[in-house]
Amino acid sequence: MLKRVLVANRSEIAVRVIRACRELGIGAVAVHSDADAGGLWTRMADQAVNIGPAPSRESYLIGDRIIQAALATGCDAIHPGYGFLSERADFARAVQKAGLVWIGPPPSAMDRMGDKTRARAEAAAAGVPTAPGSPTLRDAAHAASEAERVGYPVMLKAAAGGGGIGMRIVRKAADLAGEFASATAQAKSAFGVPDVFLEKFIEKPRHIEVQVLGDAHGNLIHLGERECSIQRRHQKLVEEAPSPALSPAQRADIGAKAVALAKRVGYQNAGTMEFLYQASPGQKNEGQFFFNEMNTRLQVEHPVTELVTGVDLVQWQLRIAAGETLALQQSDIVLRGHAFEARINAEDPARGFAPCPGPVRRWRAPSGPGVRVDSGLVEGWTVPSHYDSMVAKLLVHAGTREAACDRMLRALRELELEGFATNVPFHQALFAHPEFRASRISTGFLEEQDIAGRIAKDVEARRKAGRAGVAALVSALDAAPGGGLAGQHLRSTFPKVVAAGASRSWAREGDT
Repeated sequence: MLKRVLVANRSEIAVRVIRACRELGIGAVAVHSDADAGGLWTRMADQAVNIGPAPSRESYLIGDRIIQAALATGCDAIHPGYGFLSERADFARAVQKAGLVWIGPPPSAMDRMGDKTRARAEAAAAGVPTAPGSPTLRDAAHAASEAERVGYPVMLKAAAGGGGIGMRIVRKAADLAGEFASATAQAKSAFGVPDVFLEKFIEKPRHIEVQVLGDAHGNLIHLGERECSIQRRHQKLVEEAPSPALSPAQRADIGAKAVALAKRVGYQNAGTMEFLYQASPGQKNEGQFFFNEMNTRLQVEHPVTELVTGVDLVQWQLRIAAGETLALQQSDIVLRGHAFEARINAEDPARGFAPCPGPVRRWRAPSGPGVRVDSGLVEGWTVPSHYDSMVAKLLVHAGTREAACDRMLRALRELELEGFATNVPFHQALFAHPEFRASRISTGFLEEQDIAGRIAKDVEARRKAGRAGVAALVSALDAAPGGGLAGQHLRSTFPKVVAAGASRSWAREGDT
């Protein structure tokens, strides 16, 4: 077994890996930037190393500095978490060259599945269906000819990246050149290479992904699927397992395809095959899958799979990296109940999901039967503005999807997080929405239902009502015998409450 692991990440995923190390008797070393000093994961680890200034390009993305921190603290392995350097095959090779264990897939498998155009070719060779598409596009003229061949609408995608970065929907030829230029520029900025390709755009699909897990001894299984259709601008907000759209036969079929593709590329450790699923109109549990991409790392949403299977994926990552044989067979994987994950972000849904980092003044996580919270929050710490806005993951597990929805609403009501705005009101509206509860969803659900727009209108209405109520109170005090002094006291004590057009920050904090 491994002796000491450096966790090359931050916040909730660093906490998650440190906890897994603790349960296996493995030492853990944390890293942090200047902005993250005092974060929960730095307090939980045996040792914490400052790796640089707040910008990730000066800290979390400097591979040499992370490797040196691991060597200096006596670590024998590095766990990359997700994001940052987790899908960089060159970093994985550098870790191994330094004599450390890379807790992830072989760099060769990362090479084959990290580039989306190459991954599409691997999928097709393994018999996994892909949407009609192109190779890497040489220039705008090549893009135009490929788009004509595939047929509009098409989607431009960055070949080297993920997370929705560089994706552009193009519905007519006149828009292609401009969108191609934007996509290549964004790909270059985000991933260092401008390569893009295009695929036939599938209208209103469901996003379904399959978790795979394999060891170095030829054993490889899948752990069912997750549905991730609730997205905003290609960024996932809610995930669930299993998908209510699939029949047992479909689940077995797409799981077998995911395993076949993983075996083809020599995959080991934890990974996820992402698919777009287009349901057949009017037909329940019938539709077509299209391979989208593979994430050669642990996913943010891995806990929903853990809840329905009872398998600790992070512990198995550590055990597989240490050379252990996977003790699970496909027949051991049984999905029990239903699980949801709600990503709690420092964003204000009433202001277009604007980022709202700030100090953690109060934090009380919900608890009770079937509730799990993964976070890096601690009171007194300040959520930095330099990184992803997700600050916690709220998970629930229950016997049925309906019961899990109700449990999520209960947990959301219990959650107390003060100091900055969050997207909790969005989740409350979503889990109460009749269409969502009936699972009539797709990746376009949020735009179609305009839940954020409804929240913004509701918040503004409550703000106006609150201001009107305060104004009426002050007027009543002024008019009452001796009330003028009371009105003056109210104005002097709570000037921002009384003042017309109260500040946005006050109104957002709910003081109305």
